[in-house]
Amino acid sequence: MALRAYWKGYLKLSLVSCPIQLFPATSDREKIRFHQINRKTGKRIKYIKVDAVTGEPVDDEDIVKGYDIGSGRYLEITEDELEAIAVQGTHTIEIDQFVPKDEIDEIYWAIPYYIAPDGDVGRQAFSVIREAIKREHMVALGRVVFTTREHVIAIGPRGNGTLGLTLRYPYEVRDEKLYFGNITDEKVPKDMLDLAVEIVRSKARHFQPDKFEDHYESALRELIGKKQRGEKIQKARKRPQAQVISLMDALRRSAEADRARTQPQRAPSRGQRMPRGRSSTRSRKAG
Repeated sequence: MALRAYWKGYLKLSLVSCPIQLFPATSDREKIRFHQINRKTGKRIKYIKVDAVTGEPVDDEDIVKGYDIGSGRYLEITEDELEAIAVQGTHTIEIDQFVPKDEIDEIYWAIPYYIAPDGDVGRQAFSVIREAIKREHMVALGRVVFTTREHVIAIGPRGNGTLGLTLRYPYEVRDEKLYFGNITDEKVPKDMLDLAVEIVRSKARHFQPDKFEDHYESALRELIGKKQRGEKIQKARKRPQAQVISLMDALRRSAEADRARTQPQRAPSRGQRMPRGRSSTRSRKAG
């Protein structure tokens, strides 16, 4: 089955351009979803749009957009007015600048898209742009219009194609001081820190997303299978309350438990290879 592009247009760098197509890089279609049904009839629930005050049903042609200006009052905004200010899409992503990727705070990353050439025409130009970005260890910043919204998009090399990541605007990012402002600068005792670092090192691994398992999704599928087979579903058992122990005791117990287990390979620092056939404890002693 042919893949359907989310967006088609052109990627332009100065006077060089090539036709491209964008595909969503992620999907949640495979996740289990539920419908709301009537327990008595087993039929799906249908929602009817009604006036919040009168309770009377409202026809679709009478529903318009309104901006809340307070005190239960709304400013009506028509489709013609929205169309008048809509950003006109040129179906071209024009690269404005290049920046080091590590200068972009990860909080600004939004939605990823695979970007591939659209047909054979312009494939060489696409490759030239991709390889130039790759050689300079940069990401390209441009603008793209989806429907009527303009987005800043960062484009970097990925395999034989490129990966585009839309970026959030500053007004979409909440100020971290609102959440971290009351956190005091705690003085961490050296012995506690040493134990915590030992635990971190013992659990260090390479990043392997293929090892991730959605336990809740698996449990849902198992639950649905049991229901279909008419098996009895056991009620959830009460979780035991966590025991209150001192932080130092908890760190010491955790470190001892990790030492007792066969320690896997320790993840290397950036740019280093993972040592083979040596535990993290041995590696530290050898150092």
